[in-house]
Amino acid sequence: MARLEVPVQLRWSDMDAYAHVNNVEMLRLLEEARIEVFWRHPESLDGVVPDGARATAVLDAGPGALTSTLVARQEIQYLRPLPYRRAPVVIELWLGHLGGASIDVCYEVRDAPTSVEGSQVYARATTTIVLVDSATGAPRRLTPEERAVWEPYLEDPVVIRRRA
Repeated sequence: MARLEVPVQLRWSDMDAYAHVNNVEMLRLLEEARIEVFWRHPESLDGVVPDGARATAVLDAGPGALTSTLVARQEIQYLRPLPYRRAPVVIELWLGHLGGASIDVCYEVRDAPTSVEGSQVYARATTTIVLVDSATGAPRRLTPEERAVWEPYLEDPVVIRRRA
């Protein structure tokens, strides 16, 4: 199966008093990556989709969109502190579950791999997103087109370690 990789630039304001990325800011980084891969980019004035738009970005966003998305659940496991750096972190995304009206987005936040050392993983997470009809507020089922686009990214869900 395939995974999506999104480089995300850290901001100086993401750091907390302990000189690493704050836990709340980590969720914002995940949100940025999720929006990048699942929501359509706005078209330019001439109707052309910008370069770099992803094939997985099939949900409309913004005012007037027919579908809204709601975060139903989030779970994150912090594996090590993520210090500020000028180089982007890589957020790897895949789908752990395609439900009737929901998807589980799985993530790993890591360094870009190096040829010698590999890649440090800083966090693993899952977000359950529910697709909602904007007019009625009721959950709406995934369309066959959405399933077809997203199924290549379906694999085992992220494993969050639990205490015994």
